[in-house]
Amino acid sequence: MKKEIITFSRIPKIVSYYSVVGNKEHSGPLGACFDEWCEDDKFGKDSWEKAESEMQRRALAGVIRKANLEDKDLDVILAGDLLNQCVGSTYGLADFNVPYLGLYGACSTCAEGILLSSCLYGGGIVDVCGAVTSSHYCSSERQFRFPLEYGGQRTPTAQWTTTGSGAFIIGSEGKTSVKEALVGRIVNKGVSDINNMGAAMAPAVIDTLTRYFNESQHSPKDFDLIVTGDLGYEGSEIIKDLLLGNGIDIRKNHVDCGLMVFNRDTQDVHAGGSGCGCSAVVMAGSIVPNLEAGILKNVLFIGTGALMSPMTLSQGESIPAVAHLVHLSSDLGG
Repeated sequence: MKKEIITFSRIPKIVSYYSVVGNKEHSGPLGACFDEWCEDDKFGKDSWEKAESEMQRRALAGVIRKANLEDKDLDVILAGDLLNQCVGSTYGLADFNVPYLGLYGACSTCAEGILLSSCLYGGGIVDVCGAVTSSHYCSSERQFRFPLEYGGQRTPTAQWTTTGSGAFIIGSEGKTSVKEALVGRIVNKGVSDINNMGAAMAPAVIDTLTRYFNESQHSPKDFDLIVTGDLGYEGSEIIKDLLLGNGIDIRKNHVDCGLMVFNRDTQDVHAGGSGCGCSAVVMAGSIVPNLEAGILKNVLFIGTGALMSPMTLSQGESIPAVAHLVHLSSDLGG
């Protein structure tokens, strides 16, 4: 059988991490964990799209500062967002004057960025790599559904796009190692409901986790957490049930970033959070700090993305999805 799991002889480390969020995210369960927040979600700008770019600028500047580095120390930046042509990233990061690779993995972009940064470092191509992503509730609603002024009703299965940006630096120094990675495959099971992203993305998670556990010597019990980002309530229930049918039981240690970033009982987010920024800020604000502190030892992070566009949706196409996996391990114990 062809080996699919990527391992590294030169072990990539998460050198630093940084999160920037909006007011709703700051009011959620992880509010105290985030590095920066803005009360009005505009971040001092006159459009939602410019606000998203400003979040990315602040996140990258913050993660560089936190690592005691300068812009020129980065060999390359990998960045992406949900906006057409990833303009949130390009406008937000242009002034850093660092070689740039744009990514589009939808909500899987955080995992994709960490995965590719680790491959670049692990292969000896770069020494210091930045991975950044973002999403903004208002810019995403305008692009994929309806402008906020429309006042449309949201279905119970809909998720709330997280306003946030998360940034990571991958290099040689750090207390959290990227041990393994697995690139996701495109999976399309015919779901076409834009308001049920969890159902569209769940089959990709099942495919990736089944491949990983079939090839590796690991089982779910080897991990403190199996973190998906972000299936919300609907998708989380689907993967737990269907993976159990495949003999893989993740019910005791599965968490989802879309269910962590908001409180569904008090914040009216329906099925939970979503967006490129969702898993990015949860990983940077909560999961990686707990790995760095040794509270967690081994974590599987599976970033999930729905790879549609406004055009494919208007043409009635179903929604393809992807799920990328990285295995993160604390160097301190757990």
